[in-house]
Amino acid sequence: MPYPDRFYPVVDSVAWVARLAKLGVGTVQLRAKDLDDGAALQIVSDALAVTKGTPTKLVVNDYWRAAVVAGAKHLHLGQEDLAEADLGAIRDAGLTLGISTHDDEELETALRVKPDYIALGPIFPTTLKSMRFAPQGIPKIGEWKKRIGKIPLVAIGGIKFEHAAEIFAAGADSIAVVSDVTQHADPDARVRAWLGQNAEAA
Repeated sequence: MPYPDRFYPVVDSVAWVARLAKLGVGTVQLRAKDLDDGAALQIVSDALAVTKGTPTKLVVNDYWRAAVVAGAKHLHLGQEDLAEADLGAIRDAGLTLGISTHDDEELETALRVKPDYIALGPIFPTTLKSMRFAPQGIPKIGEWKKRIGKIPLVAIGGIKFEHAAEIFAAGADSIAVVSDVTQHADPDARVRAWLGQNAEAA
């Protein structure tokens, strides 16, 4: 399977990670904010435990120390986290590394660390957090894919299932999804739709 998988949900709890793993999701990012070191290590360890024995790859957002200590395999950093992280320790631990980007300057910063994938967003307006950056729009996906070449490009930000075909056609290798799963009236059905769409495109 490619990494990250074409459908890439981002969730904030172990319960969500477990639910998605049971549904057969290939890549799940755990993004739980504002935890101290002890709480971060606990949630990462618990999330790894619920994915053990499943095909689900767990990506840890932000907490690189916890990821190293808990034996995670995959890490995602925002630009602020990237500036403070010990990239040597991350690489020594064998972690893959994905980086968030929002503009050209951040893309250059991300490319310097030779990431395993680059996330571009927000593609559309998002209600989940106030964004310093304007929506990038679908055309930007194609521009950035040309610039990064073989590095996988993950599109994120306000994306719904109905947008998937157009976003993949524009050049995205993967789509990160937050509210289209976690705030959907029937999350399990929505996940199955995404997984079916990806199987058709594979």
